[in-house]
This record gives sequence, C-alpha cells and structure tokens, in this order.
Amino acid sequence: MAEVSASPWPRRFRRGLLALFALAALPAAEPAFPYAEATIEDLQAQMAAGRLTSRDLTAAYLGRIAAVDQAGPRLRAVIEVNPDALRQAEALDAERRAGRVRGPLHGIPVLLKDNIATADAMETTAGSLALIGLKPPRDAPLVARLREAGAVLLGKTNLSEWANFRGQRSVSGWSARGGQTLNPYALDRSPSGSSSGSAVAVAANLCVAAIGTETSGSIISPSAACGIVGLKPTVGLVSRSGVIPIAESFDTAGPMTRTVRDAALVLAALAGWDAGDPATAAAPPGMERALAAPWSGGALRGARIGWVARQRFQPDLGDVAERALASLRAAGAEVVEVGEFPGLQGADRPQREVMYFELKAGLNAYFATLGPDSRIRTLADVIAFNDANWARQQPLFGQQHFVIAEAKGPLTDPAYRKALAACRRIARSEGIDRLMDTHRLDALVTLAGPPARLIAPPPGGDPVFGGAGPTGGGPGGVVPAAMAGYPSVTVPAGERAGLPVGLLFYGRAWTEARLLALVADFEGRTRHRREPGLRPTATPE
Repeated sequence: MAEVSASPWPRRFRRGLLALFALAALPAAEPAFPYAEATIEDLQAQMAAGRLTSRDLTAAYLGRIAAVDQAGPRLRAVIEVNPDALRQAEALDAERRAGRVRGPLHGIPVLLKDNIATADAMETTAGSLALIGLKPPRDAPLVARLREAGAVLLGKTNLSEWANFRGQRSVSGWSARGGQTLNPYALDRSPSGSSSGSAVAVAANLCVAAIGTETSGSIISPSAACGIVGLKPTVGLVSRSGVIPIAESFDTAGPMTRTVRDAALVLAALAGWDAGDPATAAAPPGMERALAAPWSGGALRGARIGWVARQRFQPDLGDVAERALASLRAAGAEVVEVGEFPGLQGADRPQREVMYFELKAGLNAYFATLGPDSRIRTLADVIAFNDANWARQQPLFGQQHFVIAEAKGPLTDPAYRKALAACRRIARSEGIDRLMDTHRLDALVTLAGPPARLIAPPPGGDPVFGGAGPTGGGPGGVVPAAMAGYPSVTVPAGERAGLPVGLLFYGRAWTEARLLALVADFEGRTRHRREPGLRPTATPE
C-alpha cells in the first residue's frame, strides 16, 4: 500500500484511509452456503420439483449478505437490501402454486446497481449522498421488465461513485454512501469499477445475478477482475431510461452472472423497446427469443476468431493468453492474428469530450424527472453539494470531471459533434467493422485486462479518466466496443497469483446471440470459473 503519511491530504482523511484499507486484514470466515455457484436453471428445477421456494432462497441470500457482506470480511458490495424482498418472493411462490410461472427468472433474487431507478422503498443515489431521499417517480423500464419476469429485487449494489466519472484519480469501488467494496479473491485488491458491487456480489454468491451499467468498461472490467461473466449489450438493446447517465452514446445496462447461460437468460428479460429511449427502436425484432433459446453447442467449430495483438499488460499473461488460444483452436475455431486495433492512439480524447458534453445534458435531464421540489435539479447543484459537504463527499478525490462537464455547452456545439464523429469512425467504420470485414470474422478476442491491482488510495487512484476503473484495456481491450456501442462479453480464462483473468469477445452491433454461443462453447470446454476464497491478499506465485 502507498505510504499514507506522505499524502498531502488532511490528517483526518489519512486516518480514514488507514481504517478503510485495514479492512483487508480482517479474517475471511465464510459460512457454509447451500446455493453457492447455483445457476438459474438449477434453482428453477428445484423450485419446480417443490424442493425449494423463492422465499427460502431469498432468505438464504439475505443471510449470506449479512454474514459476508455486512459482517465477516465486510465486502461492502451491497449498499442496501430491499425490505420488500421476502414479500415479493412469497407472492411469486403463491403464483407458482397457482400454476403461473412467468419464465426463467421467476423467484430468482437479483441485485441492481445503485444508479438504476426503483420506485420502491430503496434509494437510487449513484453512491452519492447528494441524492439520498430523492425518490424516482417510477421504475426504470429495465426494472419493470425484471419485475414482470418474476425476479425478486434483492437490493442495490455499491459502485464507484457516479459510475467513476466524478473526479480524476478516483478509487474504484468507493462511494461516499457505500464505502469501499473489496475484491473477494483478495481483500486488498481493487474490485475495479464502476459496477464494482454487482461484480463482487455475483462472484461471492450474494445473489444469483446482478445488473451493472457500462460507459467504457464498467461491466467488463469488474467482471474480469472478479472472475465472472459480464455482458455489455449493444447500445439500445436494453432501455437506459431511469438509469443515472454518463453518456447516452455509450451507456448501457447489462447482466453480470457466474455463467454464460445465466447472462443470456437475464439479458433476454432486460431487452426490449422503450418509447423513452429512442436507441431501442434500432434493435432487430426477435432478439429476446434468440437470447433465451437453448444452444446446441459447438459454436466455435468453424468460427473465425480475430485475436487482437497482445496489449501492454500481456507479456506477464502470456501463458494465460496461449492457453486461451489453444482452447479456441482445440474447439475447431480458426484463430486469425489481426494485429493491433487500429486508430486507438489518442482515442481517449474524443471519447472524453463526448462524455463531458453528454454528462451535463444527461444528468440535468435525469434530475428533471425528480420533480420541482427536488433539492438537486442540475449538475451545478451537485457540484455545490459536494463542495459544501467536502469531508463526507470528497475525502479521497475531487470532482474535476463534474466541473469540466458543467463548463461545456449544448449538444449542438461543433466540438461535441466532431468528437462524436471521431469516436464512431475510430471504433466502427475504421475499427471493428473494418477488421471483421477484412478478415471475415465471427468475433474479435483479447484478454479483458490485467489481474486486479492493489486498492490505490489517493493521490494514486485509478489511472484512467473515468467510466471503467483500472481496466488496463490498452489497444483492442474494452475501449473499442464501448466507443462503438457494440456488444462485448468477458468470461473467466485463468488466473495469476490467485486473481482472475478474463477473456473478452466482441463484435458487430446486435450479435449478442452469436457472441454468447461462442463464449459458452469456450466456457464449457475450459471451466475456469473458481469460487473466491475471501483471502486477505493474493496467493504468491
């Protein structure tokens, strides 16, 4: 850990940092849990046979959260449990007894990232104290879809505050409301971000599935760092209405699960048209049915897979990469070396510019939905709140991104239009589309990122401008699919020093069903998912 005494931060904040990161030394006494690693289909089979009820399952997960997340190692993945979860489960059990089963998610406990609006007893705060008590007027459409599918809303998960786009050198997994989320594979390691709590909750078996959101790596990076499956859909497949935004050009919600099949089933429930989100009108018809349909297996046989050149972190992960490539070839795939991803040098500048412009416009539009009596009505109000509550809101890092975004003009500004066009060109027409056309590919593949790094207190923080936490994505990592608004999926591919490493598959818009089949074939042949041990630190090599 960095030498805290050398920090320029005030003494009271340094004492807070020492207390915060001392959590890594706590013993990881894990209680026995009967539903560890259970899949949606496993649990549905037990409920169908009468051996399990949704109420018992929900109660078990609430007990698991109390034992592991709120006590024991105190992972702090769950920012709030739903006081109505057991009541929801009982109602769904009654429906099952009456002969009504809504689908694969009927009675299944799911956690939501705390930037997804729910019109119930829970808060929706993006981890910020500024939004406590400001209740959204209605469920986000994706939440309404989960309710209709029969999911039990178990609670909300912690996140990198404001989805990791508040201040420079932020600390992934930390929010003023939720504190620091810990990686269950090594408690002193970062869970990455910004969907930190969702990833940790799934990895540590605090739920069956969780919903995360991504702008640039915020589903993929924590999923890879926490050894789970993370799926970032094509922008528009899942409604973003009611999700506290960063940038409408890149934002999406998506499932985080322990298996590829579970991710497909959850995405099938989430996907669909929403009149409040024009991007959803572009989705091809029948996507939900294609996602939920069973797979025949063997999808990699005959597939052409483009291997993106090794990134800056990959020399230390050469054995993981080589084993992944060998597994793809053994499955019958033709692996094509496509070199480095073109045009990404300096691509963070137009991406960042788009995010600054769209952050201000998107947040102001979201705050307008909170009603005329809300104390927060603009981004400027949030900035003022943070400054007035510095000790609670900004003990670890500031709000430079918010200040820059507040100074931006409207979305008609030529600078914004130019930056957005550059992102589309770099990531789409001269990037993913060109690579796939040139090499006749079914998917592009690379490592999702390096193993989790140590939790970094300020003034170190995460070495990115926001949205993803310490992705280490490099050329060809999480950034191209995020900038393009195209789908990407990460799946466990091995480990280093006991820390998971993910393999990233990505491709053209609306190809989720094909990508998932390819990833499921890899998953079925390799079985790299390993339950975390809640160890204080990483296993020595």
